[in-house]
Amino acid sequence: MNWLDYTIIAVYLIGFMAMGYFFKENKNSKDYFLGGKSLGWFPLSLSTMATQLSAISFISAPAFVGLKANGGMKWLTFEFGVPLAMIGIMFFIIPPLYKSGIVSIYEYLERRFSKSTRKLISVVFQISRALGTGVMVFTMALIIQSVVGISFHWTLLIISVVTLVYSYQGGMKAVVWGDAIQMIILFSGLIICLIIGYSLMKDTGTFKGFDLERLQVIDFSNLGFFDGEEYGFWPMLLGGLFLYLSYYGTDQTQAQRLLSAKNEGTIRKLLLANGLLRFPVVLVYCIMGLVIGYLVSNVPEFYESIKETTRIHYPAEYAKSGIKPDLMVPVFITKYLPNGLIGILMVGIMSAAMSSLSSTINSLSAVTIEDFFNSGEKKLSEKKYMLLSKGLVVFWGVVCILAAYLFGNSESTVIELINAISSLFYGPILAAFVIAIFLKKVNHIGMNVAIITAVVVNLIFKYLPELVYFFSQGNFYSGDGSIHVALAELGINNIPDLFWIWYNLTGFVIAIVMAIIVSKLTSKIPAKKMDLSYSFNTKDLLKKESVILMSFFILILVVSYFLPSMLS
Repeated sequence: MNWLDYTIIAVYLIGFMAMGYFFKENKNSKDYFLGGKSLGWFPLSLSTMATQLSAISFISAPAFVGLKANGGMKWLTFEFGVPLAMIGIMFFIIPPLYKSGIVSIYEYLERRFSKSTRKLISVVFQISRALGTGVMVFTMALIIQSVVGISFHWTLLIISVVTLVYSYQGGMKAVVWGDAIQMIILFSGLIICLIIGYSLMKDTGTFKGFDLERLQVIDFSNLGFFDGEEYGFWPMLLGGLFLYLSYYGTDQTQAQRLLSAKNEGTIRKLLLANGLLRFPVVLVYCIMGLVIGYLVSNVPEFYESIKETTRIHYPAEYAKSGIKPDLMVPVFITKYLPNGLIGILMVGIMSAAMSSLSSTINSLSAVTIEDFFNSGEKKLSEKKYMLLSKGLVVFWGVVCILAAYLFGNSESTVIELINAISSLFYGPILAAFVIAIFLKKVNHIGMNVAIITAVVVNLIFKYLPELVYFFSQGNFYSGDGSIHVALAELGINNIPDLFWIWYNLTGFVIAIVMAIIVSKLTSKIPAKKMDLSYSFNTKDLLKKESVILMSFFILILVVSYFLPSMLS
């Protein structure tokens, strides 16, 4: 990097702080957290995608495809459940939430169940989201330090301060428009990397000589029930469906964008756009990963650059595997792109990190003030509300940064860690909203017990091999190798080890069953009734948005099935 790249980064950061000032006129809570419900489908669509397709995706997804052990194009299976999830959210989850006029979506659970249910799920969201975002910010700061030369602490400070400034001043409007700009920059960066990488390929643009297993997308034999079974068709479709139903429909970070829309028609448009655009964007991620991974395999000096950067900045990983795959894209940018473009691409990485951080702190601030400070009969004045809201933005910004320092340096890959944390909770949270909307006889006792039980069972699924080892040996496993190998040496084989994406489905099913059973056992406690009701309408499945998304779902399955032959 030279002066031009640093100038581009500086101008970008100053511009974003200025954007916060531009949107600083927020008169009330609806303005600050919902953008006055004046936002159109286009910026909301880009904002929604930017939050999901973050810096982690920009760096880790191509690395998974091109370089990580047991990786490849099967990353695309993450997208199989998206179109179907958009249909469910569009017609069955969001309409009653939007009509209720709430800021924190967990208020809906109080109206249907109790204040305890609301606070329980709100706390779960706050903890999981703050930890996951902290891990993401930590990783991005460390990677930027590795390839740019700006110290980790300064990088973390810059990302945090800039994000806090425009989020603090501008509220939801600044967050949404910031995300929209960042998504455009990020996608432009993807295209630039893909074009330059393709031009550097030694062959004719095919992946001749490349590991053909990395081209495989669909695997019907892998069910995700035992160790090593990952990214099979059925776990990614079913588990992914429930993951995205929960993430887009019942996670405050994303649902807040839907609640910020002008009307329900705008919501349908932005969900349709997300359902149609995510797969092409992720496909570009993956093909870029193949191209750059091909270069790593065929250009020794490129591989050595990644290896040396790993040795300097990730000594533990260097000693273990010799190379950190997540460095593939950043090292490619600094090694092969001209000055000026390097600055733009580094801006893309930083912007994606800021997008996720701004969305998180805005959402955390919204649920904290709504669920814990403004949930009683006596409401805060608008002046106190706005003052406290901005204070909470700063508070949660600091918490996320502290989480970065405390939990960011995990041995797990970033993507796996963030998704594993979220998936433990997503299923039970989705179940709470589905029950609130459709099952009128479930009371708050049944719901609260169901949420706790489902999370505990998911934790048992997650740590089942460790628990088996503990009960057989009287102590926890502390070896360096696979725990399954250690169990096999003890004569204990075939211990189930669910792939984490299944937790979204298991958590949902367990919560539904437990809520019904416990409610029947406590039938003397009546279920709370809501004025706002919603009923399932099968005709919604025949509306044009549903037909388009269902057709697109079939299309991506066909494309994914034939993709290996098209690329080889």
